[in-house]
Amino acid sequence: MHAFVLMSNHIHLIWKIKPDHRPENVQRDFLKFTGQQIKFSMQKTNPGFLELFRVDSKDRKYQLWERNPYSQALWTAPVYLQKLQYIHDNPVKKGFCKDPEDYHYSSALFYETGKDNWGFLEKYDI
Repeated sequence: MHAFVLMSNHIHLIWKIKPDHRPENVQRDFLKFTGQQIKFSMQKTNPGFLELFRVDSKDRKYQLWERNPYSQALWTAPVYLQKLQYIHDNPVKKGFCKDPEDYHYSSALFYETGKDNWGFLEKYDI
């Protein structure tokens, strides 16, 4: 994982997928796993809130993620840097903090100080 920001209603990630994995499979598995974990947590702590995510679908009872999330390959350094800046600026634009590195649910502090408080970040050398 190279960068992330968790917002109140969405998430942005920059990750590098290993060559022997297909991007669409990694994204699918990530969304399935995290969706299940969120659902299990809500079942225990706030089942009423979970009901807001109930759907009338043949293949699922709840829909926690968008059906077709946006994904973009970052092939060049300028595109990578633009996306990195964009995701770190998200909380500032929403008024959650003054500076990107002040927002706890983000990798901005890691890029500012080099300290990985999350234990899974790796800077991407451009």
